[in-house]
Amino acid sequence: MSAAAPGYFMDWDGNIRSTDDPGGNYLCDVDRGARYVGVTTQSGALVHEATFYKDLAAIEKAGLKGAVVPGSHPWGKEGAA
Repeated sequence: MSAAAPGYFMDWDGNIRSTDDPGGNYLCDVDRGARYVGVTTQSGALVHEATFYKDLAAIEKAGLKGAVVPGSHPWGKEGAA
């Protein structure tokens, strides 16, 4: 897996987040081929796993609905900041 690759994933609250700026002081480990996003703490502890989507159109095509939130939006809260 590589460092953050541009794209999106859905967090545990149903929000859509960018792999470039997941917020919460987290990092994204992305495997584009496997369509996998591993969200980790700075020390490497895995806190969330999600499907990688290359763009917002791919999320819409998958039928997912959620607010697109910036990295500044706190984890553990639904909806846009």
